[in-house]
Amino acid sequence: MGSLFRSEEVCLVQIFLQSGSAYNCVSELGELGIVEFRDLNPNVNAFQRKFVNEVRRCEELEKTFGESVCHSSTPMILHYFTHVHQYTHYSKENRPVALAENRQDVRLSFVAGVVHPWKVPAFERLLWRACRGYIIVDFHEMEEKLEHPDSGEEVQWTVFLISFWGDQIGQKVKKICDCFHTETFPYPESQAEREETLNGLRRRIEDIKSTEQYMQQLLVRALARLPEWIVQVQKCKAVQTVLNLCSPSVTDKCLIAEAWCPVSQLPALQSALREGGRKSGSSVDSFYNRLPATTSPPTLFPTNAFTAGFQNIVDAYGVACYREMNPAVYTIITFPFLFAVMFGDVGHGLLMTLLALWMVLEEKDSKLRKNTNEIWQMMFGGRYLILLMGLFSIYTGAIYNECFSRGLNTFSSGWHIRPNETFKSNQYLSLDPNVTGVFTGPYPFGVDPIWGLANNHLTFLNSYKMKMSVIIGVIHMTFGVCLSLFNYIHFRDISSVFLVLIPELCFMLCLFGYLIFMVIYKWVVYGPMTSDSAPSILIHFIDMFLFTENKDNKPLYTGQMVVQKVLVIVAVLSVPVLLLGKPMQEYITHRRQRTPLSVSNPSEFIYFISWICHFYDIFFFFPSAIVCKEFDAANVFMHQAIHTIEYCLGCISNTASYLRLWALSLAHAQLSEVLWLMVMRISFQQLSYVGSVIMVVIFAAFAVLTVSILLVMEGLSAFLHALRLHWVEFQNKFYSGTGYKLTPFAFTSEIGAFSLK
Repeated sequence: MGSLFRSEEVCLVQIFLQSGSAYNCVSELGELGIVEFRDLNPNVNAFQRKFVNEVRRCEELEKTFGESVCHSSTPMILHYFTHVHQYTHYSKENRPVALAENRQDVRLSFVAGVVHPWKVPAFERLLWRACRGYIIVDFHEMEEKLEHPDSGEEVQWTVFLISFWGDQIGQKVKKICDCFHTETFPYPESQAEREETLNGLRRRIEDIKSTEQYMQQLLVRALARLPEWIVQVQKCKAVQTVLNLCSPSVTDKCLIAEAWCPVSQLPALQSALREGGRKSGSSVDSFYNRLPATTSPPTLFPTNAFTAGFQNIVDAYGVACYREMNPAVYTIITFPFLFAVMFGDVGHGLLMTLLALWMVLEEKDSKLRKNTNEIWQMMFGGRYLILLMGLFSIYTGAIYNECFSRGLNTFSSGWHIRPNETFKSNQYLSLDPNVTGVFTGPYPFGVDPIWGLANNHLTFLNSYKMKMSVIIGVIHMTFGVCLSLFNYIHFRDISSVFLVLIPELCFMLCLFGYLIFMVIYKWVVYGPMTSDSAPSILIHFIDMFLFTENKDNKPLYTGQMVVQKVLVIVAVLSVPVLLLGKPMQEYITHRRQRTPLSVSNPSEFIYFISWICHFYDIFFFFPSAIVCKEFDAANVFMHQAIHTIEYCLGCISNTASYLRLWALSLAHAQLSEVLWLMVMRISFQQLSYVGSVIMVVIFAAFAVLTVSILLVMEGLSAFLHALRLHWVEFQNKFYSGTGYKLTPFAFTSEIGAFSLK
């Protein structure tokens, strides 16, 4: 679990693979998926690498499996089967003409075959015109349909027999048959030969049927093992691709590879190398050596089905730098909570929870996992995130006391009014706690449901939700600033704790932290009976920056002006510390590295004067090349100035940005109330039996609008706003997100899905 707060420790290893066992070793590493190989041949063309021929052979096998195996033998068998069947039917249908049997002086020639039924009229007409009637043509339709070898359609072929005299007419007949793409067959002259040919065709048909059955069985067995063959070919291709990343040794007896590997997986790496050597029968084991890394290692956060959705939210902003604090741990709680503040409704949260709970319970269903719809994949991947958002929405909806915009009267109301007397003199109900005997005490949990009947409930809820949004926002941002402390301590940047972190906290807490203090203090000190005499926090906050005192607005506590002046001065003084502290520290560190100082050094005074002059130049944006040429003072100062301006202005704009919690919560509540009043309440106006039918129809419309508008559209809007609050307002206080992921070589990610048609 500790690696989820900070990425796992990753090291660079150099792997020596023996030539005989390289394939098995890489295959074992692919099964484990623990190392990411680096390309040691970046300047070598992909077509000039050592194992490119093996990769091409695997690609050809993939293409063969994908396109040819399922349809290679069947068309040939069908074509041959159709051809023999046509020949058989032609032999059955056609008989010799009597003229050839009775007259010995007449020499008849025959052309027989089959033709498509659509071509028969044109075929017969052309034969008659070309041969001028010196032929005898006989047509018979076959009893059964046969598959066309080219188009695959079922055709009832027509058998023809042409009898003619003379060689010239025979040549014309053959040319016409060729033009109409007919299938012609040899025609035996005697009856005995025809019987013998017919018997031979029947035997061939039986042989073809038995051959077809055998081929079908063979193809079924091949199809059963085809996925296994495809996986083996894809694994082979992946291994050969990795071997192309390696460089041969000087003696060409082994391959040298470099890879990133988590330190915790180094024993597994050695075990995989030994297992690969054992499988290949190599007498020399492959081994690895740790190398010092010249670049920043990749980032690896181990995730599971629960944390993957939250980690994806953070990674969409940017992958954490190596060993940087991971915001995903805190996002697990803060993201659903901020979403629920904007989406708070017991009924809507319950529907969302039920949907997410169904996806969680059915997460092992292969149909749900393999669904190719992109929107469904996003929802199914974030099912635990949706589940928490629904549960938090139920909680905040209980605080708002809203269930499909209706209040739940769980406890006794803290307001005691006389409806008969109140509504006789007033058309609308307005709740005022200063009226004696009306307000008896706070509601035990959440908002009192009687506020739903009052016409000033928006005034009350706006004030409550607006202050709540500011309080949540300042706490959330301050927590983000405090998290940077762990980064500074881990990277041993202790100077940033005093020159960056503490000034940022002073600026944030002295201004906006004090604002929260005044809000909570006013809530605690001033009760319902004294609310009329409570001072205005807004006026106090304005007077705080003007260093003035408003006599019409009494102070919250004794000595308030002194405290406010001190807080403003501290906040103002923290700005130059934040602006100049870090550049000065970096400059002094740079000079000490070049010229180490000591107390007895006589040139220390000269160094101090040059340091002051240098920062005088920085302040007026003049380059200082005399003191230190290597130190880029303008760049360092500009970077820190941008950070200071962004932070100081961001504290104001980001605090205002959290008011979206109030705005979207109000919009969701009002839209839900409008939907109830404009749609669902109509069904309660009919008290007859017809009203029950109308209620069913209206409820169906209400359910469709609730799901489509309030759950889908409003839910997506609240999700995007919560996403922005985490990316912009929270993560930029401590998170850089400029790293890159560790993508280990694993067969599960390398091998793509293969579908058989």
